Amino acid sequence: MQNIHTLPIEVVHLIAAGEVIDSLAAVVRELAENAIDAGATRIVISVWTDTLSVQVSDNGCGMAIADLSQAATPHTTSKIANAEDLRQIHSLGFRGEALYSLAQLADLSICSRPILEPVGYQVNYDEHGHLPASPKVVAIATGTVVTVRNLFSRYPNRLQALPSNSQQVRKVQLQVQQMAIANPKISWQVNLDGREWISIWAGENASEILPQIINSIQTYDLVYKEFDLIAITLGLPNRLSRHRPDWVKIILNGRSVNFPELEQTILSSLERTLSRNRFPVCIVHLNLPYDRIDWNRHPAKAEAYIQNLGEIQTLLKDCITESLKVTESSATNNYGSAAKDLLRTAERKTSYLIPAKRENFNQPHSNLKAIAQVLDTYILAEHAGGLWLVEQHVAHERILFEQIETQWKIAIVEQPILLKQLSEEGIARLQALGLEIEAFGNGLWAVRSLPEILIGHQDCAVILQEMSQQDDPTLARATAACRSAIRNGTKLDLTTIRDLLWQWQQTRNPHTCPHGRPICLAIDESDLARFFRRNWIVSK
Repeated sequence: MQNIHTLPIEVVHLIAAGEVIDSLAAVVRELAENAIDAGATRIVISVWTDTLSVQVSDNGCGMAIADLSQAATPHTTSKIANAEDLRQIHSLGFRGEALYSLAQLADLSICSRPILEPVGYQVNYDEHGHLPASPKVVAIATGTVVTVRNLFSRYPNRLQALPSNSQQVRKVQLQVQQMAIANPKISWQVNLDGREWISIWAGENASEILPQIINSIQTYDLVYKEFDLIAITLGLPNRLSRHRPDWVKIILNGRSVNFPELEQTILSSLERTLSRNRFPVCIVHLNLPYDRIDWNRHPAKAEAYIQNLGEIQTLLKDCITESLKVTESSATNNYGSAAKDLLRTAERKTSYLIPAKRENFNQPHSNLKAIAQVLDTYILAEHAGGLWLVEQHVAHERILFEQIETQWKIAIVEQPILLKQLSEEGIARLQALGLEIEAFGNGLWAVRSLPEILIGHQDCAVILQEMSQQDDPTLARATAACRSAIRNGTKLDLTTIRDLLWQWQQTRNPHTCPHGRPICLAIDESDLARFFRRNWIVSK
């Protein structure tokens, strides 16, 4: 029988060190967060994979010699002082474990120079976080340089269990990208094995950072919108999507966190704006009062508790809806500015291809003029800033879908619709939509109530069969809208065209149909001028 006994304090600290530092990416995370807390606007990270070493330099406020002397001793921090502070965390770091953990697991040294001090100091720490020698005077710029050499060299089992160098490097890359998105006003330079690797320049918000990280994303693919407590960077559904939800991110008070509940809110809010099996690009910055957050949940602070989470989910859903409506802060009606931009464009040697235009389709255009129906499929409309080419079917599908979502009405029909070969699951799905179904004998089922939108539809039975195969009720309603919308190839008179355009402009998401297809191609006047190599625009 084994007796319970108290662990030696050095074992306790070693267990904590293993929880905090488990990879090169964890070293980068902890040191970069310290730099951010120090007010840095530029952070330089160097990684050496052969020796598992990391150096992080910043231009923050620096540390005084007295702070350097105890910076790596266990549970020492400048971030909090008592239990009350733990309930109002203002900084990224607060536990006082990172530097001590690094001293145990690697060779740790720090150079730092505080603001207004003429010189800096360099210190080296032993595995207990103590200074075996006195600090040495060094000439450095204001800020701090932390060097971690030979990570896990004293723990061969940990060393052998590490992933491959390529996997470690990938984790470092993802870590830096997340911190850059979370802190857009900081410039980042990352060197790998002695060569320049990643450069991310500071911007005003995440919409200026994301195109630097993903080359295929352009600034005009994104919309940035600020609300009370929430700021959203959203990829326009008709221009940008991913094959996995890798850029659905939650940033909580400056730190990227895992928050499945909020991530699911994002996905559900945007599921009917993208094609099947495609996912949005959406970065949500939450700026919550400090007393509403409990960070003491995860060793790496990758998770947190939030008070009144349901309120945040509701607010987030509303903010996403508003962001889909607003795609430009101002209309393109300033011809003086447009002419200047066009002249600058004409001076450059460039191909004269019309770029995709980011347009605010929700904004009322009092002078919007329906010109013609093209190929009995597209509606050509003119407004003060250019042209719109709208596909009539998907525009009408979006109108009907939003009407159905807000007013899903079921009505009894005198003549039931007979369906064949319905499975039990299909019957249950239709009943979940509110339809009344009963057996009619010989493998037939009678549908005695219908969505109002389908009453009198010539393909009603076929549509009901399709809806019975949809597990998601929202997708079933989208199917009803799609099959009920004006078909391409249908001739429309000018009055119908105008009414369709007006209704489409009133929708919450005028960019895509419920299945993710784009609705409108916008061609700006300046794009036309550039295509035809016109160097001047005559004032109107």
